[in-house]
Amino acid sequence: MADYLNFSKASSILKITQPAVSHQIQTLEEELGVKLFNRTSKNVSLTQEGMLFIADAKLILKTAKSAKKRLGEHKEFIPFEVGCHNYLEMNLLPSVLKKLAEEFPLLRPTLHFVPFPSLLGLVENGQIHAAFGTKDEQKDSSLYFKELCTVPMACICSPDHPLANYQTLTKRQLSGSFIACAPRHLSDAVFTIQNNVLLNQPLDQRFLTESIESALALAKAGLGYTLYPDIPMSREPGLCYIPVTTLPKMSFGIYCRSDRSHPVLKEFLGLMGQSFSQR
Repeated sequence: MADYLNFSKASSILKITQPAVSHQIQTLEEELGVKLFNRTSKNVSLTQEGMLFIADAKLILKTAKSAKKRLGEHKEFIPFEVGCHNYLEMNLLPSVLKKLAEEFPLLRPTLHFVPFPSLLGLVENGQIHAAFGTKDEQKDSSLYFKELCTVPMACICSPDHPLANYQTLTKRQLSGSFIACAPRHLSDAVFTIQNNVLLNQPLDQRFLTESIESALALAKAGLGYTLYPDIPMSREPGLCYIPVTTLPKMSFGIYCRSDRSHPVLKEFLGLMGQSFSQR
């Protein structure tokens, strides 16, 4: 309207009725608390406040058009949500995501850190498309589980720890201070094993940590050892991993919904499988 100073011409350009133009201007003036136009039977002119408002109005329109264009473009993107429990699992993703991005240029992956009790529920509800986990988590879930590997539980310690001298260990050979993780950051099976060892330790040989990353940091500092599945390609440098042969092995893989209908999911599962088979 400010460009034409004519209600009839403005309504024609905007393709709305003249009363609608008048109503919108009146509503804007009421919201701003100022008069933007002087109206007479012969002409329309901008008030001083109207002239000052022109720059703001143009900025608002420019921002709105930019946002509309940006949001419209995002409709073409392919969101892909992947859930991880820790950084060890996240480290498995870069090479696979690189290949996926080459095949699907509009792919927009998002990586989530989620505690064990919540992650599978997010997959079931469709909020996350795929999530790493061990098979014991499935229980009564209807989710599809793709196994990537079956791995031993490992004693993880620093190279100068006495247990680092062994090629393999039994549970009875485990000795020294033990570092355990909070249950919300472990699968039920791993927590059961860690808790069983922890309860048999004297109080002065127990370390409790929030996450597996913090447990590995303490182990690297030589404060003790921890137990965790020895997942290929996710070992922490500077630590020794000794399989404990008398503890049950763990099935590690990816959970997703049974229909696997996401356009990227099948390729993601295939590439993850290839990366583990080539280790």
